[in-house]
Amino acid sequence: MIYDHVPNNISIQWHGIRQLRSGWADGPAYVTQCPIQTGQSYVYNFTIIGQRGTLFWHAHISWLRATLYGPIIILHKRGIPYPFAKPYKEVPIVFGEWFNSDPEAVISQALQTGGGPNVSDAYTINGLPGPLYNCSAKDTFKLKVKPGKTYLLRLVNAALNDELFFSIANHTLTVVDVDAVYVKPFKTETLLITPGQTTNVILKTKPSYPNATFFMTARPYVTGQGTFDNSTVAGILEYESPPNSLHSSIMLPLFKPILPALNDTSFATKFGSKLRSLASAQYPANVPQKVDKHFFFTVGLGTSPCQHNQTCQGPNGTKFSASVNNVSFAMPTSALLQAHFFGQSNGVYTPDFPSTPITPFNYTGSPPNNTTVSNGTKVVVLPFNTSVELVMQDTSILGAESHPLHLHGFNFFIVGQGFGNFDPNKDPAKFNLIDPSGGWVAIRFLADNPGVWFMHCHLEVHTSWGLKMAWIVLDGELPTQKLLPPPADLPKC
Repeated sequence: MIYDHVPNNISIQWHGIRQLRSGWADGPAYVTQCPIQTGQSYVYNFTIIGQRGTLFWHAHISWLRATLYGPIIILHKRGIPYPFAKPYKEVPIVFGEWFNSDPEAVISQALQTGGGPNVSDAYTINGLPGPLYNCSAKDTFKLKVKPGKTYLLRLVNAALNDELFFSIANHTLTVVDVDAVYVKPFKTETLLITPGQTTNVILKTKPSYPNATFFMTARPYVTGQGTFDNSTVAGILEYESPPNSLHSSIMLPLFKPILPALNDTSFATKFGSKLRSLASAQYPANVPQKVDKHFFFTVGLGTSPCQHNQTCQGPNGTKFSASVNNVSFAMPTSALLQAHFFGQSNGVYTPDFPSTPITPFNYTGSPPNNTTVSNGTKVVVLPFNTSVELVMQDTSILGAESHPLHLHGFNFFIVGQGFGNFDPNKDPAKFNLIDPSGGWVAIRFLADNPGVWFMHCHLEVHTSWGLKMAWIVLDGELPTQKLLPPPADLPKC
């Protein structure tokens, strides 16, 4: 049960949990539920089916997830081993973003003025900013390890608006799991983790006491043209001293990792290309081999006109916006899932989200003169068990940049990606349908989960500007293919 003791209305998302037939517990405000009002409560009732690994929970309304989040660790069933050697210890490491001011005031001001929001003041590791920020040396996360041991680090990027590079000085990490899906293991000195993403890595400590301590640091990977928090968070990897040792009283040397440059797209691309589903007999990659429906979505920034008698701080006196297929999603004032379930969609949403851009253009070339987006609460409606292929194309309007997109309710497979414009005649031949992992990305998923499912950029500022949409998956014919009825305590708007 979640009881709302704070002044804000709240909803909680169990990020990455598929919520099979239990969409009422998914959590995005005004999509699957009305928010829990101050002094009220709601029981999120769901069963986790066929999933294991690291996910996380967070507030899913406005920018409240800046401070309201935590890890979800789903263990294997008893007796089922990991597809790698059992680690000596498991440690959650959660990256966050700290604002000296109220994040709600930050985004409220930005939406009012139409400009970019003020950036955060620090990043954190397990809530601690670390010694590289003023007056924060005492607030440093320390990971104490023993020599010759294997640790499973469960990494979560809960930051609002920043992809992060992460590295531990003089140590190699082995990536084994991303977003609670096993991948083919690979070693790396540095990894990239996007907002909303989880990554499990194996850390093998040095065979003997190293007479040193080691920084573990994270800082942003930046692709856009806006301002960002250009700072570095640090924790410390500390080895336990041998018994009867004098090392604990000696100032040991502290080694620092070398992170990629802030705009190192080459590293980011190479790292992403290494992510491949494990695709073993026990953990198969059930990629849809046939496609029932194709979609082509452009994703990117745009502008909205400034209101009459107002001065706006966006491009050329406009307001920043963001869109999918040039539709900036307008959040309804009641929940989409309730409207769908009770057949009361009139005035709430329309089922006419465009499957392709209404006005095609050279997406990664010179942007069009008109950058104004349209607005609407439009959704895509899919019959149950539809096999979907979705190509998402970044645009250069107001600058091309990364968009870490999150699709609720489904596991999807990245079957292709590239720079420039997607070529529907040539690029599908290169799709990876065996172990799939600016420009474009092609994904496939099976619409086997009835309900209303949000899809949005996990850079929170882009979501606030409208880079979001929703899919409605209709009930199947069998009772086990139908959305369960709403719980009695479902919050009201």
